[in-house]
Amino acid sequence: MISQNSSLASQPKQDVVITLLDDVEGLVSPPDVCMRVFELIHSPMTGTREIAAVVGVDPNLTARLLRMANSAFYGFSRKIDTISRAVTVIGTTELYQLVLSVSAVQTFTKIPNDLVKMDTFWHHSVYTGLLARALAVRARILHPERLFVAGLMHDIGSLVLYHQRPEAMRDVLLVAQGDEEVVYQAELERFQFTHASVGGELMNRWRLPAELVEAVTWHHEPERAERAAMEAHILHLAGHLVNESGQGNFMGLPRSAPQLSQVLLDVVGLDENELFFAFEEAAEQFPSTLQAIV
Repeated sequence: MISQNSSLASQPKQDVVITLLDDVEGLVSPPDVCMRVFELIHSPMTGTREIAAVVGVDPNLTARLLRMANSAFYGFSRKIDTISRAVTVIGTTELYQLVLSVSAVQTFTKIPNDLVKMDTFWHHSVYTGLLARALAVRARILHPERLFVAGLMHDIGSLVLYHQRPEAMRDVLLVAQGDEEVVYQAELERFQFTHASVGGELMNRWRLPAELVEAVTWHHEPERAERAAMEAHILHLAGHLVNESGQGNFMGLPRSAPQLSQVLLDVVGLDENELFFAFEEAAEQFPSTLQAIV
C-alpha cells in the first residue's frame, strides 16, 4: 500500500541526490555552449553578435532555435532567419532559456534506459511546458515563458532514476499504472527523495533561476514551495491537466476526466473557462514546438 503521508519530503535527501547526480555527471552536464551563453548574457560588454557567434558554432542548435523562433510558440508575423535577429526580437534572457531547453532535450535523451519511450516522455514534457506557460499568462505571472522551461524539465529527474535505479523504478511504474502522484509517493517510500528533488538539483546545476528550481522540486507538493509558490502551483496544475488528458500522459496512458481541487484553482486564480482556453492555446502550439525542440 502506498502511503499518502508526504512528511518524508520535508527535507529531500540532498546529499544522496548530489551523489546520485555526481555518478552521471558526464551524461547530464550542460553543454559548453549553454555555459558560454550564460556568461555572455550576464556580461555588460556583450552584444547580439557575440551571442550569435557562440550559438552559431553548433549548427544543430542554431537550426532548432530558429525553428522554435518561427513556430506558433511565438507567432511572429515576420520570419526570423538569424540568431542575431532572434536575440533582438526575443531578448537575451529568453534566448538563453531556449538554448537551455533545446540543449536539455538533446542531453537528457542520451541517458540510457529501457523503462520509458523517449518520444512519450518529451511529448508529456513539452505539452506540460506549453500549458504551464499559457496558464502563467492568464494568471498574469511575470515572465511567463519561464514556466515553459520549468514544464519542459519538470520530470528530467525521472530519467536519472530510470538509469540509476532501474529495478526499483520498474516496480514503481508497475504499481503506479500511469498515475504520477502514485509514482511520487512510491519514490518517497523507497528512496526518501523523488524525481522532483533530483530534477530540482539538476536545474540548479544548469544555473536556472532559484524560483524555477523550487517550482520543479515541489511540483507535486506546491504548498511546500516558499519563494515560488505560484510557479509551483501552476506547474502542478499543468502537469495534472496533461496527465489526465488524452494528449500527453507521462506514460502514454490517459486517465479519467480531470478532478480539480477548488483550492488549487483559487490559488492560481483561474476558472475552468480559462483552463479550457489555455489548453486550446497549448494544443495549437504543440506540433511546431515539439518538432522544433525535439
